[in-house]
Amino acid sequence: MMLQQILTEKIQKAVQDVFDVTLEKVEFQATRREFEGDITVVIFPLLKLVKSNPVELGTKIGEYLVANVAEVARFNVVSGFLNIVISDAYYLNFFNGIKNVSNYGFAAPKENAKAVMVEFASPNTNKPLHLGHVRNILLGYSVAEIIRASGKKVYKTQIINDRGIHICKSMLAWQKFGNGETPATSGLKGDKLVGKYYVEFDKAYKSEITALMAQGKSEEEAKKQAPMILEAQQMLLDWEAGKPEVVALWKTMNQWVYDGFAVTYKDLGVDFDSYYYESNTYLLGKEVVQFGLEKGIFERDPDGSVWIDLTEDGLDRKIVLRSDGTAVYMTQDIGTAIQRVKDNPDVGGMVYTVGNEQDYHFKVLFLILKKLGFDWAESLYHLSYGMVELPSGKMKSREGTVVDADDLIGEMVETAGKISEELGKLEGYSEEEKTKLYRTIGLGALKYFMLKVDPKKGMLFNPEESVDFAGNTGPFIQYTYARIQSILRKTDFDLNTDVTVEIHEKEKELLKMVEEFPVVIQDAAKHHSPALVANYIYELVKEYNSFYQTVSILGEEDEMKKIFRVQLSKKVGEVIKSAFALLGIDVPERM
Repeated sequence: MMLQQILTEKIQKAVQDVFDVTLEKVEFQATRREFEGDITVVIFPLLKLVKSNPVELGTKIGEYLVANVAEVARFNVVSGFLNIVISDAYYLNFFNGIKNVSNYGFAAPKENAKAVMVEFASPNTNKPLHLGHVRNILLGYSVAEIIRASGKKVYKTQIINDRGIHICKSMLAWQKFGNGETPATSGLKGDKLVGKYYVEFDKAYKSEITALMAQGKSEEEAKKQAPMILEAQQMLLDWEAGKPEVVALWKTMNQWVYDGFAVTYKDLGVDFDSYYYESNTYLLGKEVVQFGLEKGIFERDPDGSVWIDLTEDGLDRKIVLRSDGTAVYMTQDIGTAIQRVKDNPDVGGMVYTVGNEQDYHFKVLFLILKKLGFDWAESLYHLSYGMVELPSGKMKSREGTVVDADDLIGEMVETAGKISEELGKLEGYSEEEKTKLYRTIGLGALKYFMLKVDPKKGMLFNPEESVDFAGNTGPFIQYTYARIQSILRKTDFDLNTDVTVEIHEKEKELLKMVEEFPVVIQDAAKHHSPALVANYIYELVKEYNSFYQTVSILGEEDEMKKIFRVQLSKKVGEVIKSAFALLGIDVPERM
């Protein structure tokens, strides 16, 4: 049982026995550093139930706890705060109970519990993955791992946006300007080759708009009448009609992209349990729209388009099918959600990792699914995240000004290598070992920098800053882990011994932080926030480094103290490794 659970029960009993009052909830907070104590009870809320002053009330509860609770050594009261000092015995018992638990902090899955499906990545097949995708992918993967660690079954999935006008733009430009170019003949990764033609389309389209405006057309008219956009729209209609040559080109170019994506996913260290394709799910979405029309959930306008009126729900009217019968994003998202539950009947909820510019879309989607009568629609969550910007500003795919994901990974690894070489601590490393280490540090820096920021916040990504070996960075934490492994390699005694020692203040602070790990995992899962794990581990590492600087470990003369300090170091290392695994980050044994 966790300390807060123990204290909650005992404080409730104290208030019942001393004041004959039932207390529903106890409010805790960390003890302020200037006061003695390991945990603080906030007394003010109790004053509504017990007629007393805060100091008297806190003192009576404190006296009861010291007399009746073995874990409580002593207490002090400051204003309306009861600061409790926990006994060394409690922390030693706690530590001896978890020191050999390999998956400490992770909850076992509950039998027959509903699974959670986490969607992330979900790219378009008309361009390579970029910096914005990287935040999406790292967030989604980490949230899936954290939810799994919290005790739930998890499926990782994505929806491939493999159809629509944007796909046709790349296809049309390749037809016009490609001269049969392929990834094999060009030497380009398939996703980069297709993205190149997306940019080519935009250039040609803008040129046509300029020419039409020179002939007296308004900008709006020119945008609608430009031959490139008209041809792309016709290609989309041909694709939906199943025109063989259009479908064949679509399959070929999409496969180029999938092959390219697979390389990037492998480099980022992420995987998926299933893939869904809009080209399949939009058809189911159309069927559901027809069902919704019959039930009066949707309504058809005079031009043939189909809408849902959500004005009474505080939203607006939303189109679900165009007048020409083609699907919109909403149509396929409806179909995809339903298909996923059909394929995985144990799914009881879904997490959609999508940028905050789609907040409104997901409000509408979730509401539509509820109106269609799906009970699992109550458990849908939009993991909305802020945009990533660079010091140079925003990125634009159409103009080819994005930061390519593959280039970014390469730059991070290269930067990690340069800094590692400058620090000069790689004596005895083979070239292969160096390459692996640079990759571990570079990717660790990238992932940690992305994930330490609350998902809801926008962020400014600075590659150089992220690879700093000091401060709140991945390499700083990796270095501490490597330092602990160095200590363990020098150890020549049995680490399984249970010891009884007087705990140093720095050891107690570390034990208190290690005890928090299971709660951090549950909170991070509840709030869908890897930042809670990232910042917890940074605080733990800071505390460990303070401990390392303050007390002697291998040089300690008292054998029991030495064993305990190495055991504690080992456990901190294991927590670092486990927490970093939840963020998708590897840790090096040496640095």
